[in-house]
Amino acid sequence: MEYLNIIKETLTLEANELLKAASSLDKEIEKAIEIIYSLKGKLIVTGVGKSGLVGAKMAATFASTGTSSFFLHPTEALHGDLGMIGKEDGVLAISYSGESEELAKILPHIKRFDIPLIGMTKDKNSTLGKYSDALIPIKVEKEACPLNIVPTSSTTLTMALGDAIAISLMKKRNFKKEDFASFHPGGALGKRLYVKAKDLMRTKDLPLVDENTSLKEALFEMTRGRIGNVLIVDEKRRLKGVLSDGDLRRAMMRDDFSINDNVMKYASKNPKFVTDENILASDVLKIIENYKMQHLVFTDEEKRVKGVIHIHDLVEAGIK
Repeated sequence: MEYLNIIKETLTLEANELLKAASSLDKEIEKAIEIIYSLKGKLIVTGVGKSGLVGAKMAATFASTGTSSFFLHPTEALHGDLGMIGKEDGVLAISYSGESEELAKILPHIKRFDIPLIGMTKDKNSTLGKYSDALIPIKVEKEACPLNIVPTSSTTLTMALGDAIAISLMKKRNFKKEDFASFHPGGALGKRLYVKAKDLMRTKDLPLVDENTSLKEALFEMTRGRIGNVLIVDEKRRLKGVLSDGDLRRAMMRDDFSINDNVMKYASKNPKFVTDENILASDVLKIIENYKMQHLVFTDEEKRVKGVIHIHDLVEAGIK
């Protein structure tokens, strides 16, 4: 069986349905977006079966992009959870046919409290279509299923429209990366946008040696410090150089190498350093990667050493 051809055909068919939908949209979707934007309460998304599963995803997307939202199953609503819908809330109901029995039963109760209702259905004359204050069509010509029965193209279109509405609302609210991160403080983006250098910087027991130290003594300090480097400073703790394990290996290849030489003979005398400890940890990672280093030194404006961040510190903190 030519699975690759089946996959290509499925993706092409669904993509074409999306393109057709994009070319046939009208002002109703703008009306729906304005209704959601003007809500003082939450947007409750509801639906049954595949529509419900798509709705749950849509509610999660709305909630993480600045629109307070949650999913409510119509059956649960009929058995007491209808009280979760407040007078300042709005409802986004999804049903391809527009006649889902469980959903149709709660629509009169929603409208009884004058709660704005946005419908997503293929039929504007269906029960859902008639109750809706704004109607977003989700009609497709063909499901990707060879029997043209299983919701495939239609659920793809519904989810894509949900994403489009969420993105429209994000732009309407001028929703930024920082806002997204505030909803995802434990995620990768949250860490990239909130964790600063000062949160990870090592400031105690740094491997420091005087610029007059011998290489032998510096190696003892490098071993103790456990960051693969030793920082060389003057009497005022101002950074003068860095000796890395790479510098040491290169030094040992020299004919004039001596373990008793001054450490500055083999050190990097213009090491990369940063004075702003409030930069993001993600920016520290970029610097380390760009300069192909193992660590980044932080100093004050007078080049006095304040701390160090090793690449392992970033990895352990989940900075990517």
